Amino acid sequence: MRRKHLTQCLLVILVITLTGPSWTTQTIAQDTNNPFTSRIDLRMGQRLFQTQCTTCHGLNATGGNEGIGPDLTTGRFRHADTDVGLYRVIRNGVRGTAMIGLGAEPPDQSIWQLVTYLHSLSSTADDPGGSPVIGRQLFNGKGNCNRCHMVNGEGGRLGPDLSFVGERRRPSELLADLVNPDDEVSPRWWTMKVSGLDGRQFEGLRMHEDTFTFRIMDADENLRSFEKYGPWSYERIQSSTMPNYTQSLTPEERNNLVAYLFSLRRDR
Repeated sequence: MRRKHLTQCLLVILVITLTGPSWTTQTIAQDTNNPFTSRIDLRMGQRLFQTQCTTCHGLNATGGNEGIGPDLTTGRFRHADTDVGLYRVIRNGVRGTAMIGLGAEPPDQSIWQLVTYLHSLSSTADDPGGSPVIGRQLFNGKGNCNRCHMVNGEGGRLGPDLSFVGERRRPSELLADLVNPDDEVSPRWWTMKVSGLDGRQFEGLRMHEDTFTFRIMDADENLRSFEKYGPWSYERIQSSTMPNYTQSLTPEERNNLVAYLFSLRRDR
């Protein structure tokens, strides 16, 4: 009896060992709402999509060549109508189709981030609802956006070129940029403040930095170079130079500005 009982226990342990990761993944997918829905999660999901999914679904998720993958920008998914369903499709694939799934290797967080990105692709669910015409007037007028941002070769260089920003950013992200610009600032857009022993001070966009030197571009778009070990002290400023438009623009004006920015795409 003891030998039989020991054999049964060993078989149970072997089954749990062999099937443990799959069982854990399924349990998480069944019992958990998507906990990874921040802007950073969306960005990470986009990166995973670009490396794993574009062959079948296309660079813009509108469908791959020869109909291999369906259009994922409609907000409707053929084999899933919930976040959990999307999670399972991404993880396990769909039997009898070209959707093979990512398997057990990616962590749960990555799969959820991809679910977040897929939901962001629906333009109808993320319609800014404003006027691009009025938004363009605000961009060049009251908003003073063209002082720092270039569109189609016109404007400043103190901020990112926005000529095709509608292809990179969803309306909800663009709106978040207007009301919370410090939330996520790329090191490319950090600034530096420089003080000399003689009392002179300079501040500008961090254009280049290495072990011994750095270069900034000031508000007048003049380039200035400094040695790190010279007669200067310097400070990196990681907040955004972009103003917060919560007070300076009304909600309607912000929606109009977002509508204009979202219209800046190659297909318009």
